[in-house]
Amino acid sequence: MTRILLLVELKGGNDGLNTLIPYADPRYHQLRPSLGVARERTLQLDEHVGLHEKLAPLMESWKGGDLAIVQGVGYANPNRSHFRSIEIWDTASAASQTLSEGWVARAFDGNRLPQGLGVDSIVIDTNSLPMMGPELRTIVMQDAESFLRQAMAMKGTAGISDGGNPALRHLLAVRQEVNAAAAGLSDRLRAAQAPVHDYALDTPFGRQLDLATRVITAGVPVVAVKVALGGFDTHANQAPVHETLLSVLANGLATFRRNMIAAGRWDDVVLLTYSEFGRRARENASGGTDHGTSAPQFVMGGKVRGGLHGAQPSLGELRDGDLHHTVDFRDVYSTMARGCWGKPASFGQRHVQPLGFIA
Repeated sequence: MTRILLLVELKGGNDGLNTLIPYADPRYHQLRPSLGVARERTLQLDEHVGLHEKLAPLMESWKGGDLAIVQGVGYANPNRSHFRSIEIWDTASAASQTLSEGWVARAFDGNRLPQGLGVDSIVIDTNSLPMMGPELRTIVMQDAESFLRQAMAMKGTAGISDGGNPALRHLLAVRQEVNAAAAGLSDRLRAAQAPVHDYALDTPFGRQLDLATRVITAGVPVVAVKVALGGFDTHANQAPVHETLLSVLANGLATFRRNMIAAGRWDDVVLLTYSEFGRRARENASGGTDHGTSAPQFVMGGKVRGGLHGAQPSLGELRDGDLHHTVDFRDVYSTMARGCWGKPASFGQRHVQPLGFIA
């Protein structure tokens, strides 16, 4: 069966060391004398690592066995530019490659999906690159109301003549397909039931998750939906900002889980978080952290094999002050492509290392 991917981008570079905390390693507090999270504020997952206390809403999923945490995810020759690194993550390229197609679209290379509603993925965000490519029909929307208004406006543009011009005929055919997809999607959204559990609609992230929930519970036949939470570029005064972001993230994802369970769709969904990079191991002089390399990823879903996957990078083996990745992010994507859509995508790797976090 095909499962729906909910892709959650953490924009700015999430600090993995203060998300999944190596509380038992004395080097952690040596590197972060002011930013290090105290052991008593850590939700211990095993004898080595624990989650930040602000992620407490996710413990229900952890205890339920449907939250996997992939440790030390990154790539060789890491790039510390926001723009270039997120492009690498979004396209599943090597650090030396520049690709124009997103990794979700690449997973379906040569396999155009059935017509359905004429839409294969939905981006409730500004960055649609992961879904961009000839194999996927992607709709980008910022919010439901604007989209519904635009869909209504497009209904009045039918019947334009191509005047015998083949190029114009092609453009009109493409527009007709887009219009039909928008109309079908808008009909589904209008009929969709409100989520059983309320999101924090006073935050953009809560509104995005609310719309994603409506799309999934309305039975829109998509393979992926993308949302995003921004603000993770914490160069200064990191602690209060990062704690607030982790709280928003955890409450949103926990509410999404409860809504999927209530709708009987939890087994049909796999959620994956990602960020362009982690932060440096050592805190800076401004009470923050600078651009780093590897970080953990969260995977959630009814068919997810919960627990810790991969190895936590060693604080005793830093490379230029950064954590050395232990899991290639393309192995995460390959595992997702096979587990969600049955696609054996390698994303250019000679030897894929399956991670086994999806049943």
